[in-house]
Amino acid sequence: MFDLVKIKSVTKGSLADKKGIRQGETLIQINSHPIRDVLDYRFFLCEKSLVLEIQSLEGDLREVKIKKGEYDDIGLEFDTFLMDKQESCRNKCIFCFIDQNPHSMRESIYFKDDDTRLAFLFGNYVTLTNVDDKELDRLISMHISPINVSVQATNPELRQMMLNNRFAGKILDQMERLKNGGIDLNAQIVLCKGVNDKKELERTLLDLERLTPNLKSISVVPVGLTKHRRGLYPLEPFTAEDCEEIIDYLEKMGENYLEKYKTRLVYPSDEFYIKAGRKLPESEFYEDFLQLENGVGMVASFIDEVDFYLEGMEENPLKKTVSIATGYASFDTIRQAVEKINKIWYNIDCKVYPIRNDFYGESVTVSGLLTGQDIINQLRGKVLGDLLLLPGNALRYEDNKFLDDVTLSDVERELGVKTVVTSDGGSFVEGIIS
Repeated sequence: MFDLVKIKSVTKGSLADKKGIRQGETLIQINSHPIRDVLDYRFFLCEKSLVLEIQSLEGDLREVKIKKGEYDDIGLEFDTFLMDKQESCRNKCIFCFIDQNPHSMRESIYFKDDDTRLAFLFGNYVTLTNVDDKELDRLISMHISPINVSVQATNPELRQMMLNNRFAGKILDQMERLKNGGIDLNAQIVLCKGVNDKKELERTLLDLERLTPNLKSISVVPVGLTKHRRGLYPLEPFTAEDCEEIIDYLEKMGENYLEKYKTRLVYPSDEFYIKAGRKLPESEFYEDFLQLENGVGMVASFIDEVDFYLEGMEENPLKKTVSIATGYASFDTIRQAVEKINKIWYNIDCKVYPIRNDFYGESVTVSGLLTGQDIINQLRGKVLGDLLLLPGNALRYEDNKFLDDVTLSDVERELGVKTVVTSDGGSFVEGIIS
């Protein structure tokens, strides 16, 4: 039995408001279908003729009939976006980044999400260890597609070990069931040296190939290791030579898939290329950029966005000084973008500062894991100019905070400079020239 769905508020003037539905009442069913979460609600709300079963504050049941357009909203708001509790992870993965955080951070940092509904709604990757056969049937019946799956390995014993979950070994069966139900899939492999690489990676790719054409993409990303791994499974970072070997193998596999399926299917993350000191592929390599959130094709996409934004612009003599904070992994990409901008806006002095990650350790070089304290400590006393550009992926939704609870306001106050947050190539250019 699931929790009843309480109505937090009703939009004034909406269809629900006009039908007398009130704050605090409970939504029981839509067209005789029990409603337990956002998937049920959004799916059954699409019908043009609705019969809602509502329970009043006094506990009385009544039916409310609503006629609407197929995709029209009716004006109900709930306590949470999911309309119930977010599913937490039941695994204890040997590579889990959350376990590599220092102690005494805010509570939300330590929450491990593994909610299949968020995989559909926001593109999150999930392990499916939270999903039973009944839930798989529901996902298929609603055609919740695509679903993004964090695979790691298809070898049942190895996956059970990596996730520390005795139920983790049935991943291939689960994905095949979703495929047979018409669901599209994207897969992620977090590669751990000496664990799921080499022969195990080959086995995983060969197994996943059986899921085509529903399997649309596979990303392979290196495990992220911080300096806070005390007491955790011993893992080693990949060397530049390791990364070269991995890239060569995955590119070869991608060429084979391209010939067989007209899609490259498997993609190494940008981090492998950067660690290997190897030129990254052009944007055509990444086709539809299905794995951007996993750091696959981010460099190519960013440069494309910069080029698109600058196209057709005439030379401009505007004179100003701006500073840019970035991680070491994206330092060369940012400098490349700045060179393109300076060919047009030739009087803008852009100072690019790579920020060393003292908080997590120097092996962590991505911009998305920069902290406010590292930015402040390493930029204090530097020439920052009229404004400081910061990467938006380093900020969390809670009050514009970095992972260490430092806010944008804190950075501005400590460094005495206005900050601009950029999210893509277009906003990066706009932040510099505006």
